[in-house]
Amino acid sequence: MDLILRGYHVDDPTWSYLSFLLILAVYFKFSRLWSVRNLDLLLLLSISPGLLLVRDDNAPTIIAFGYAWLFGISALLLLRVLYDGLITRRPRLEQNMNAAGMAFLCLSTFLFLTAKLLTESPPASTVESIRKANQLIEGQAAAPHEPALVEHRERAEPSPDAASAGPGTSLVAGSVAQLSKVVAQHSPEQAPSPTDIDVITARLIAVIAHLAVIVGLALVGRHIFADPDLGFAMATLYMLLPCTAFDVGKINHVLPAAFVVWAILAYRRPFVSGTLLGLACAMMFFPIFLLPLWAAFYGRNGGLRFGAAVGLTTVLIVSSLVLLSNDSQTVWREMMGYVDWRDLPFFVADNRKGIWAGIDSAYRIPVFVTYLVMLVALTIWPRRKSLAQVITHSAAIVIGTQFWYPQQGGVYVLWYLPLLLLVLFRPLMTNHLAPEFKPLDLRGRLGLRERKQPELAGSAAGGSPALP
Repeated sequence: MDLILRGYHVDDPTWSYLSFLLILAVYFKFSRLWSVRNLDLLLLLSISPGLLLVRDDNAPTIIAFGYAWLFGISALLLLRVLYDGLITRRPRLEQNMNAAGMAFLCLSTFLFLTAKLLTESPPASTVESIRKANQLIEGQAAAPHEPALVEHRERAEPSPDAASAGPGTSLVAGSVAQLSKVVAQHSPEQAPSPTDIDVITARLIAVIAHLAVIVGLALVGRHIFADPDLGFAMATLYMLLPCTAFDVGKINHVLPAAFVVWAILAYRRPFVSGTLLGLACAMMFFPIFLLPLWAAFYGRNGGLRFGAAVGLTTVLIVSSLVLLSNDSQTVWREMMGYVDWRDLPFFVADNRKGIWAGIDSAYRIPVFVTYLVMLVALTIWPRRKSLAQVITHSAAIVIGTQFWYPQQGGVYVLWYLPLLLLVLFRPLMTNHLAPEFKPLDLRGRLGLRERKQPELAGSAAGGSPALP
């Protein structure tokens, strides 16, 4: 951007102020000040101050206050999502801009954030995930950090990310890395360094992931909500919110959320939804908690198809890693290491960052138990769920992980932001139920069922058949 406008720079606080004014101008209902839409907007905008506070590494007191702020906002968001099912009247509240204007604003903001991705260094955690993925695909052992990578990590923003990437990220990063080598190859004599390839790969995946989210939101609004304007409204608000710009380069946060949005779009096909959620689970741990809810939504017959798709996706991902990697132990560490198990024990004192820093881990036990109770309740009740309830319960389950996850709980906003927008903008949906499926007849499909012999006409009457 500096090549076009000399000295151009927009930092995170400035973008927070500008996006605040844009969001109010487009979405705030000035004629109905005490509407649910205005309260939802204020609740969404209240996330950004907490994220700005936790990014200040020079003031520990301010950081602690920021985590407490995010903890409280997460609690309000969870209550809002759980209360959504009790709202029976959902009037149509149009935006202050037509669909064409919102589409232009969404595209402009997307280009702005893309320029931010291309001009700023990606988060160090994202580059580290790409580097490990490339080493896994190439069959290399975990090597010490290269000097160029260390220099890059020092220049990166002080935004630590404790959530590790899963094995699915390795396959995606390995595929995009091949394209990155072509982009980074300026001339045949000059070969790109591994660090340059990792940075370009991180930027390409981030652009594709955010594009998948906004396209998915637009298609959900058009085909499921039956209102294209709602689709453009959700996609534009997703790009305008400051929390999206703050973590725009964190592919580990955006990619799983994109797969969840597309799973909602393909809810009429449980095998496709199961495949998409399986890919999301392979990249981050939090979509795993959505699997029981979705299986209960499809019922017995559809749930079997859904579970088969998740299992088949897992087998294919593990098999691909085993075939591409020369070290089976590295593959095993990759599969088990995308959750930092050292942070999960409840009786170990460690150097956490977040609301649980300096607090005895035993106090997380009742929080985690409460989360499990909520998970079971949302899964089994009601017995026959609609798609609106699945969207609402999915958002509640993902938001609930912010309370018990020990590292930086509350900062992983992009995990649930697309789901939250679907909850806040959805119309009154009454006929979006899981499709009915007949039981799988494997014996009939394989030709193993015994064929019935045709009965003679005389045998049906109890007599002997007439002889010619």
